[in-house]
Amino acid sequence: MKPPFSLEGKVAIVTGSGRGIGRAIAEKLSATGASVLVNDIDEDAACETESRIRQAGGTAEHLTGDLTAPEFPDKLVKTTLDRFGGLDIVVNNAGYSWDSVIQKTTDEQFQAMLDIHLVAPFRILRAASAFLREAAKKEIAEGRRVMRKVVNITSIAGTDGNPGQVGYSSGKAGVIGLTKTLAKEWGRYNINVNCVGFGLIETRMVQPWTETSAIEMKGRKIRIGVQEKMLEMMKTACPLGRLGTPEEAAGAVLFFCSPLSDYVTGEVLICGGGFHF
Repeated sequence: MKPPFSLEGKVAIVTGSGRGIGRAIAEKLSATGASVLVNDIDEDAACETESRIRQAGGTAEHLTGDLTAPEFPDKLVKTTLDRFGGLDIVVNNAGYSWDSVIQKTTDEQFQAMLDIHLVAPFRILRAASAFLREAAKKEIAEGRRVMRKVVNITSIAGTDGNPGQVGYSSGKAGVIGLTKTLAKEWGRYNINVNCVGFGLIETRMVQPWTETSAIEMKGRKIRIGVQEKMLEMMKTACPLGRLGTPEEAAGAVLFFCSPLSDYVTGEVLICGGGFHF
């Protein structure tokens, strides 16, 4: 069904869009008319998302790189402006979990969770601030209101806390503070800044746990997945009785990227089927 809005002429950055929820967000934005800068640390995954969007008739470019490298967020924003000539939507989606209870969590592990979930979004938005503010000042001087959108991704682990995820929960809680502060700083520039918090979504992070379930991050193999018995218990505790799909998760993000949310800012929308830890 055709949505009641168009993002034609808009330019979006979606981090972590090589697969999963990020890819679904990028594809939904493209399907409604936006040009998308796909970012992922995995070159093959980023290229695949870009290819899928182009095959569907959309406009996309990709930039592979590590968001936690101090210089990369500036490069990401500059590349977007160079390739598309503007920036209207930023979705800070990239992330992963590296879990332990607090007594087993190393400084490296805790800092890694803060770096990807909180520091990287901060740096990206700081890098984008000059263009966003100057563009808004010019539009306001011309008597035009052009709304731009920032969507940061949090989690029910960030709003509720979750045993075994002290680093992940801290990073996801921190991005809520970043969101609420920027909503107040950037409202005068006609920028909506909101958060979407996910619950149990069908991604590789919540796949049934096995001895070989892992992702590689900066040369480290990090165990991922959820014990099958625990996964079934969480499904039972979820009012909708199932995991959400990446497409359903992307729908909540699309709302905050669309004109439907032009008078909504500083909010946290939980997309989790009613489940809370």
